[in-house]
Amino acid sequence: MNDNYLGLIEDSLSKYLSSSEDKGDLFKAINYSLFSCGKRVRPLLLLKFCEICGGNIYKALPFACAIEMIHTYSLIHDDLPCMDDDNFRRGKPSCHIKFGEDIALLAGDALLNLSYEILFLDETIKNLGLEKIVKCAKILSSCSGIKGMVGGQEIDLKSENRKISLDLLKEMYLKKTAMLIMAAAQIGCIIADAEPLQVQASKNYAKFIGLAFQIKDDILDVTSCFEVTGKSSSDISNGKSTYVSLMGLDKAKSEVKRLTNLAISELNIFDKDCDWLKNFALSLEKRIK
Repeated sequence: MNDNYLGLIEDSLSKYLSSSEDKGDLFKAINYSLFSCGKRVRPLLLLKFCEICGGNIYKALPFACAIEMIHTYSLIHDDLPCMDDDNFRRGKPSCHIKFGEDIALLAGDALLNLSYEILFLDETIKNLGLEKIVKCAKILSSCSGIKGMVGGQEIDLKSENRKISLDLLKEMYLKKTAMLIMAAAQIGCIIADAEPLQVQASKNYAKFIGLAFQIKDDILDVTSCFEVTGKSSSDISNGKSTYVSLMGLDKAKSEVKRLTNLAISELNIFDKDCDWLKNFALSLEKRIK
């Protein structure tokens, strides 16, 4: 399933980008960042939850692409000198290193706007209807905005070079990382007209794997090297509190396992085979980059 769905996602992203008439530096920067060997965690989850709830994954593809565009824009901006100031992303020069800060900033802005543009194309409206699009877009904008991802980034910036509480750290991880994943899972269910309890279970699953994903990143910060992670710096070296720095490596590993098990337990409400989602959660726990 993974390879088939990845192919659909890649083809759809290419289709939406190919509609641009301008193939200058801005287009090249967008293309460079969007097709940089990302894991496609969010669009994959969106399509899978749509499938297990009996929905049409082809109708869900615009939202799968939109959420990946929002994720990519956040990474471009996250790497900028005024944010985390990272020179590398996934083993390659960051967008601003490759194209300059000005073009990188615009590339992020363009991806954010394109993500919503494709949700209101005539084809998308025909397939989903405006009522469902607005409902899903509301979740997406809330989870990616000041109450979600952007708000989490603010906490991250204000937490540099000082020790923060575990509660604040968890709030940052929830907003910055987990909430966009939660949006993906919920939207997949809603497109498939899932029952409210199923939507809530998908939201819980995504919350747990999102938190586990970020804590796993903290672990990899101290156990892996650049050749594996593709990152030029770590949160600890940048003076940031992490789950490992606050609780220690062993407790961080235990928490990732606990959250992964909680995520898997949320899948019991679904009637269809959830082996892929179970294995997906386990693969994130065991990943090395």
